[in-house]
Amino acid sequence: MFGQIVIGPPGSGKSTYCKAMAEFMKTLGRKVAIINLDPANDALPYACNADIFELITIDDAMDSVGFGPNGGLIFCIEYLEKNLDWLKERLAKLEGHYLLFDCPGQVELYTHHDSMRNIFSKLTVDWKHRLAVVHLVDSHYCSDPGKFISVLLTSLSTMIHIELPFVNVLSKADLIEKFGRIPFNLDFFTEVQDLSFLLEHFSEDPFFQKYRKLNEALISVIEDYSLVSFEVLHVEDKESMLRLMKSVDRSNGYNFQSKEESNFQLLMSMAAGGDFEYDKIAKIQENFIGKKEPDYHAEMDS
Repeated sequence: MFGQIVIGPPGSGKSTYCKAMAEFMKTLGRKVAIINLDPANDALPYACNADIFELITIDDAMDSVGFGPNGGLIFCIEYLEKNLDWLKERLAKLEGHYLLFDCPGQVELYTHHDSMRNIFSKLTVDWKHRLAVVHLVDSHYCSDPGKFISVLLTSLSTMIHIELPFVNVLSKADLIEKFGRIPFNLDFFTEVQDLSFLLEHFSEDPFFQKYRKLNEALISVIEDYSLVSFEVLHVEDKESMLRLMKSVDRSNGYNFQSKEESNFQLLMSMAAGGDFEYDKIAKIQENFIGKKEPDYHAEMDS
């Protein structure tokens, strides 16, 4: 079976994405199933086909072993790893479905803890599912150079640790300038172009000057690997969803079925313009990004 492993920090829109993508794919004729693997998410916006709450919850872990929220979440994922027969039984009932795995948001589960990687390996290597990782990150981090560098490092570390086809996504594109203007055109952030411009743009800020050498070293690591780039997502926009779906399909090798192909061609004909590679930037740039140069010093002082 084909599918997506949806990860990202808390609040990045994973569950909303799973709901929206499932609905979007169903309009194309795909049979879609959502599997919730987050033992702390008790307010799902969708009807899931398998739920880790059947196996364990974070409250169970916290009450039984006395852990806090972070330790409890890791305990739950380790418990899932040791009880994968439960997941295998649930997936056996979903034969022929396209799978969306809604995963926990705790970052260390994907950067250096092994349980999630082992679970993904079992899904892909042993059970032969064709899965790609969709890594959601809030787009408003583009307005803060320090946070954007952190996002790049987290994305790179996760990609290297998980070792699966990977699509990084700047989510909530409509909120990209919620906390301030972005200093460059959107393609600077999606294509992760020459990051030294970030340092030059904020060279007068005393805080960034203090850690300039550190930031230069971090940027050097990111550019040496040259692995990270981003898609842009606005879940309420069908063209945005279509482009991301195509990107993920290329990553996991999914081929359209005959019914899907006709529906897909219809969506393509309704999309404005034909140059999607350009349009994915132009439409977001035009709709959600202003032209005024931001005053980051005033924001930081406040």
